[in-house]
Amino acid sequence: MNETLYPSFGILLVDDENAWLRTMTMTLGMEAGITHIHKCQDPRDALEMLKTHDIGLVLLDINMPHISGGELLPRIIEEHPDVSVIVISGLNQVDMAVTCMQKGATDFYVKTVEGQRLIKGVERAIKAIELERENKAIRSRFLTGTLSHPECFKEIVTQSDTMQSLFHYIEAIGVSARPVLITGESGVGKELIARAIHTLSGRTGLLMAVNVAGLDDTVFSSTLFGHEKGAYTGADSRRDGM
Repeated sequence: MNETLYPSFGILLVDDENAWLRTMTMTLGMEAGITHIHKCQDPRDALEMLKTHDIGLVLLDINMPHISGGELLPRIIEEHPDVSVIVISGLNQVDMAVTCMQKGATDFYVKTVEGQRLIKGVERAIKAIELERENKAIRSRFLTGTLSHPECFKEIVTQSDTMQSLFHYIEAIGVSARPVLITGESGVGKELIARAIHTLSGRTGLLMAVNVAGLDDTVFSSTLFGHEKGAYTGADSRRDGM
């Protein structure tokens, strides 16, 4: 089974210290579930990597040989205006932080003392980029007036313009890792919409539908997470959760 990368766009780590690249890759994966990471140890290769990969966010070290982060930052902003840049420094340099923000950096962190704040900053940046990309995708789809993947909606029979607009919206948000809330009366097709979103998401796992309306707390928990024999009254055998 192929691993689904998160987020849908790549995050580029640019630092001449290979140890930091390895540590940050592991930290982002373990603490934030971020797996779509590209590493660049030579800053001279960074701009080429931005051209050849779908990068949404760059974590850029400020002090590097050949090309400093301060020199690379404005080139990234100019050549790739849709890419957000978080600047990282080994020192608490207030003047440098101000300068980087004025040049277009999204944020500035000290790598040695602000590890947790950096992770939170990356998570915030990812959410902002996802939202911006979704908005652009929605505008693009409404302007073209055509669906990119009409086969994902083949089970939904409709000629409604409102539903067609909904399909365009679903295509725009389908790749997002954020949760989606679908509301509507019984029988309107909420599960069909959920299946369309799941198909568009590219997730490799199965979509499991659970009707929880008639389940009490114990059975609800058991259905989702399973239970061991004897866990509660009536649990006469072990059950795997969904």
